[in-house]
Formats: sequence, C-alpha cells, structure tokens
Amino acid sequence: MKIPNLVAAAFLSLLAASAAQAQGFEPVQPMQAQSITRPADVAAGAAAAARGGNVYGDVVAAPIVSRPSQRDRAAIHAEAVAAAHAPNQNLDRRAFVNSEVPPQFESQRR
Repeated sequence: MKIPNLVAAAFLSLLAASAAQAQGFEPVQPMQAQSITRPADVAAGAAAAARGGNVYGDVVAAPIVSRPSQRDRAAIHAEAVAAAHAPNQNLDRRAFVNSEVPPQFESQRR
C-alpha cells in the first residue's frame, strides 16, 4: 500500500513541475523576411572590411618581416632526422622513480 502512494506522489510532483515550467514557454516566432540592404551593398561592405585589416587586433599593424636563416636546409633536415631517431626522444621523467631520469639517459639527451 505504501508503494502506490509513493508512485502517485512522484507522478503528481512531476506533473506540477512540468506545469510550472510550461508557464514560461513562449512559442517560436515566425521569421520576418524583410531585407533592407541589397546583396550588392553587402558584398561591397564586406570587401571594404577585408581591405581594412584587423581592426580588433591589439598590436600595431606591421608587415610581417622574415629573416633568412643562417643555416642551410640540409643541416636542419639532418638535425630533425637525428632527433626523430634518438632512443630517448619520448623520455618522460614521470616514468622514473622520484621523477629523476637516470644518468645513462641524461648523457644521450641533447
């Protein structure tokens, strides 16, 4: 006799909660398709904004300056290949006791 009363109370509380929530519901309003600006004006404004640059940037607009490297491409490639083939490239100090890397691994590390 206690279980049906409990179920009925739970059902009534859910019904009351859904009724309280439904009072604040506003139906979806239909979209009003009234365009004031012509597509050509929108395209012209977009092009002008693109030419204006980043107006929201927090640094002064300066051209990007690239400096040529003093090292040749072959040396950089050789260094990258050596680093990729190094036996301790993925060495994580958390994998060792007390987070200390043993000396035999430190001597190989660059």
